[in-house]
Amino acid sequence: MSQTLSVSSLNNQVKSLLESTFLHVSVEGEVSRPTYHSSGHLYFTLKDTDSSISCVMFKGNTKALKFQVEEGMAVVVHGSISVFSPRGTYQINCTMMEPSGSGALAKAYEQLKAKLGAKGYFEAERKKPLPRFVRHVALVTSGTGAALQDMLRVAMKRWPLVKLTLLDTLVQGENAKHSIASNIARADTLGADVIIVGRGGGSVEDLWAFNEEIVADALFRCKTPVVSAVGHEIDYVISDFVADLRAPTPSAAMEMILPDSAEMLQHLDGLMERYTLVFGRILHSKEESLDHLKRLFAKRSIDEKLALWKNEIGILQSQYNDKITLLYREKSRHINLLQDQIHFQTRQNLAKKEQMLSSYTIALNSKEPTREQKECYAQVVKAGKKMALEKIDEGEVFELQTPHVILKAKALEKRTLI
Repeated sequence: MSQTLSVSSLNNQVKSLLESTFLHVSVEGEVSRPTYHSSGHLYFTLKDTDSSISCVMFKGNTKALKFQVEEGMAVVVHGSISVFSPRGTYQINCTMMEPSGSGALAKAYEQLKAKLGAKGYFEAERKKPLPRFVRHVALVTSGTGAALQDMLRVAMKRWPLVKLTLLDTLVQGENAKHSIASNIARADTLGADVIIVGRGGGSVEDLWAFNEEIVADALFRCKTPVVSAVGHEIDYVISDFVADLRAPTPSAAMEMILPDSAEMLQHLDGLMERYTLVFGRILHSKEESLDHLKRLFAKRSIDEKLALWKNEIGILQSQYNDKITLLYREKSRHINLLQDQIHFQTRQNLAKKEQMLSSYTIALNSKEPTREQKECYAQVVKAGKKMALEKIDEGEVFELQTPHVILKAKALEKRTLI
């Protein structure tokens, strides 16, 4: 008869058997109900079409994950079997995880790229233009790497006048992302024209610090134009898409942002030749203009002006005299015409008046009394007024006046003659 075991004893034996037998397992399946606990642990179920098993990945191992575990993701987990005796359940204690069919880094790369793209980190509208002439460059790279020496060599060859400021940076390892992000923020305060962030070539793992979200955030917040120069031409990292410009290599970055001093000298020589030619043409044109002005000045000197003014005055005097003579002649003819008209009109008026005088004389003579009659005539005046004799009544006093005598009289009797 078999030995009777307690539940705890059985679970402990099963725990001992399973945990000692399955020290390392690699299991492929589909993630279901992933839960990131506030403690940092990850809980999920791994399943296939027929079965499922609980899984846990503790905080220390989740930190090493390069990608976000999502519902329905096909993964391969690596770890061991652990049994929870109080409940008699077992689970996989995951120490590593990678996407099924593709590497974990590749999956993490695609996830972060999609996330940042959705946030607008790669938009062309936010890219800052690089200045045409760069005077100061901040280098966020390793102070001991070959990439720095390559950049210095190119800078000294192309444009020795440039100022270079090195911010010695960790570019590989777990802490590299923090070093890169902090030095990008620090470089943004230096007043540099351009920041170059980069390192030399290496494996995907070596370059991974430039695929971290913290580095992408630092690049996105940077106000100074940034060039990403990581690895070789075939290497693409997240910083290449967030930065304002991607350079295939660190040395190429220097070639892209700095002018070539030899080409600049040739350009300056060409400008000098053009300047000399154009200045010569301008000088010749100004000399001709000056000669023309001198000739004009000679023609318009004081003596010349006085002669011109004297000539103009003579012309004006001649025109004035001609005008006065013409006016005098016109007025003389007009005066003569008026005199003739006056003489003619005067003669006519005199003739008319003579005729009228003759007519009045004849009429006066016909009505004027004779001398004998004149001596017998006197005017009748009453109260200082001439009065007809018919208006004197009997008894009224009146005067009889001649040119030489005034006689007061009184009407004694009035008779009317028929």
